[in-house]
Amino acid sequence: MSNVLTQLADELASGSVRVIDLTQPLGPETPVIGLPPQFAPSPGVTFDEISRYDDHGPAWYWNTLTMGEHTGTHFDAPIHWITGRDLPDNACDTIPPSKLIGPACVIDKSRESEADHDYLLTPTCIEQWEAEHGRIPIGAWVLLRSDWNKRVGADSFINADDNGPHSPGPTKEAAELLAHDRKVLGFGTETIGTDAGQAGTFDPPFPNHTIMHGAGKFGLASLCNLDLLPPTGAIVIAAPLKLVGGSGSPLRVLALRLGQE
Repeated sequence: MSNVLTQLADELASGSVRVIDLTQPLGPETPVIGLPPQFAPSPGVTFDEISRYDDHGPAWYWNTLTMGEHTGTHFDAPIHWITGRDLPDNACDTIPPSKLIGPACVIDKSRESEADHDYLLTPTCIEQWEAEHGRIPIGAWVLLRSDWNKRVGADSFINADDNGPHSPGPTKEAAELLAHDRKVLGFGTETIGTDAGQAGTFDPPFPNHTIMHGAGKFGLASLCNLDLLPPTGAIVIAAPLKLVGGSGSPLRVLALRLGQE
């Protein structure tokens, strides 16, 4: 019997399987989601030096990090939303690790998102994608490619005006289809959150969070390099820090895909 893991190691070593980093750099310039002033804000990233080969530590360098759980490329656990607060295994430290790895289904709506910053993914869009690429398998990561990560600067990335932020995301019906009918692991975006920028005005507000987390599903936000993945055939590894009771976590999301032809 062939050893699948040995074969994978050989393919990685030869470059036949590529590792694609889907993670944005995390630092003081990383954009942070804004909330209305009546709500507590999430802090940006700060690094406070503990020592750097000096009197505080002559042979080592390290820092204290301060940031919100949902900063930069990050994971949303079900406990993050009120609809998922009472589910079993709903926090970063209790989610079974087998649920953090799955096949990727990349739905490319980059042109539509460029033309309409408030573009919404609908069930019809998903079904059209499936007609070309096959049904979304149970336990898949569904990733919405918008090329939003290519925007330069925090203002362009958040893309807010007097009516709030404008960025693409799913409709309530699309989230219901993915969570309940397709039974995905979770939904990921290249934007600052997994809902559309205007989702606070939807019914219900923030439907992707409400539906996905209520169904015990996960979110991945602020991804990048989705343009380097095929529509199907890649594997995504998205393991948050094992924070006790954690509602989410910055993480490094990796994808495995066959090498370029």
